[in-house]
Amino acid sequence: MIIHSEQEMLDFGQKYGQTHTAPFVLELIGDVGTGKTTFVRGLARGIGVKEAVTSPSFTISKVYQGKDATLVHYDFYRLTDPGIMQEDLAESVADPQTITIVEWGQSIQDVLPTNRKIITIKYLDENTREIIEK
Repeated sequence: MIIHSEQEMLDFGQKYGQTHTAPFVLELIGDVGTGKTTFVRGLARGIGVKEAVTSPSFTISKVYQGKDATLVHYDFYRLTDPGIMQEDLAESVADPQTITIVEWGQSIQDVLPTNRKIITIKYLDENTREIIEK
């Protein structure tokens, strides 16, 4: 799928949130600036989150309450030792009312469930991204 604008990425995320129900784990793969957090903002809107969604790059995780599910958004970009977050992540993944989203999950691959959903976002040009779902 090709995305041509920030609004299309928001719309894709919103539709994803409306069509996928908790619980699930989603790993987002993509370079800095490809639109991962924009996608999450749309997904949050799709599940009824009212507050502003921002990147958890410096806080590692953020939690949002939707209408029928909790959204836990992790960003492990700066995490060198996954040990400090393994218990928190395991708790999120085990909660049947939680959608768990992980960015930069390379350092915690052995902790992520094998049945997770994966979306790769590839930068094509300033406004265009390719979405690959697995």
